[in-house]
Amino acid sequence: MNASAIAMHAGIVGAGGAGFPTHVKLAANAACFIVNAAECEPLIEVDKFLIRTRAYDLVSGSVKMAEAVNAKELVFAIKKTYIKEIEALSAAIEAFKKSVNSDAANKSIPEISLHYLRSFYPAGDEQLIAMLKTGRTVPERGIPLDIDAIVDNVATVLNYFDACNGKPVTHRVLSVTGAIKNPLILRVPVGTPIRDCIEAAGGAPDGSGIISGGPMMGMFYDLSEADKLFVKKTDGNILVLPNGHKLGGMAKLSIQSMRNRARSACIGCRICTDLCPRYLSGHDVKPHIVMRNFFRVDKISDDAEFEKAFGSALNCCECGVCENYACPMMLSPRRINVSVKPLIRERGINPERNMSPVKRNSFDDRLVPAKRLTARLGLTKYVKSVGDDITELFPASVCLSLKQQIGAACVACVLRGDQVAMGDIIAKPPEGKLGAILHSSIDGKVVSVDDEAITIKHRHC
Repeated sequence: MNASAIAMHAGIVGAGGAGFPTHVKLAANAACFIVNAAECEPLIEVDKFLIRTRAYDLVSGSVKMAEAVNAKELVFAIKKTYIKEIEALSAAIEAFKKSVNSDAANKSIPEISLHYLRSFYPAGDEQLIAMLKTGRTVPERGIPLDIDAIVDNVATVLNYFDACNGKPVTHRVLSVTGAIKNPLILRVPVGTPIRDCIEAAGGAPDGSGIISGGPMMGMFYDLSEADKLFVKKTDGNILVLPNGHKLGGMAKLSIQSMRNRARSACIGCRICTDLCPRYLSGHDVKPHIVMRNFFRVDKISDDAEFEKAFGSALNCCECGVCENYACPMMLSPRRINVSVKPLIRERGINPERNMSPVKRNSFDDRLVPAKRLTARLGLTKYVKSVGDDITELFPASVCLSLKQQIGAACVACVLRGDQVAMGDIIAKPPEGKLGAILHSSIDGKVVSVDDEAITIKHRHC
């Protein structure tokens, strides 16, 4: 079985949050395979933990993936401030090279190196990582493959390593951080209730907010919604926020409220644009223009005028620098960009792509320092080490979403009442559609199946 087939049968998707099916990436060819070890959002700890505790497996899996795409170069992109992780990774690389050299076949492997990143946000953006390594900017609305590079994050690579040893994706390692009694690392079956994860970390007071992911790009929920949330393959962190935290307040703003605020409070300073990472990399992203025009979004009938006002929003990567760091008026350029993207597509507007963008001269001077961002978000007091221990949870039941990746939702291939074992295939993407296979994460009985999810009760419960 080739690498792409291994990834497909194991149900591997991008574990860094995007969820792109990994078997598609492994069917391509690229000169450089880059492991994203930057983990750039504040208070996310899972990839750093995995590097410290599974460094040799990470190197081994990375080599396998690099070879699969015929890469001549394998690069680990990591922040230079991650001292313990760099030490673990460097030692693992040397050990792996020695094991290869001692092999009777004297197998040739890609050139392996570390690429050190400054501690900035969003250092984990795969387009920025590819640009900083290769010196070339990814075309607008493109992917790293356009500049002969493939990027996968640490947890994705380890899922592939496990798949090569016959283990499909059934579990997720994640961190629970923030305003929580005992920040920790968990290993849980996919589909574990988020409430169980929070309780394992000491629980959270009523009125708390929770973010699935990081504070910049994650999804916000009230704690009261936790019983309806379940761990997905893409979930690397659960962030608990105290009652009344500003991130919760901003997340709850309606589009109409954002529209009113943009009309009355935007001062046209263009700091949102000047600090935008994609703009700095050479892309046409102009959130200040979008903000100035959003009050009349439903009044512009001419498509050319609409494109001039809002077309650059299609190049927004939704990193949140504009609204959580740059804007002095605490407005929401990111969410406004998100809201106009479907309107652009509905009109059939497709702005011309810059296929050869060039990094702007101000790039290095305007990167957002990670520590300053954490302070600006009001999260500095929650920065704590989670250590190298891991807690494993065994939930009474799991609820597995049929939509855990970019592409089409899966279609269940089990029925209510079926007995399943951990690792059994329970859902597949529609024939010919982009997606990823879904496996049962526990041994048990299927208690419900619908168009959204499959619920399985553990056989001992």
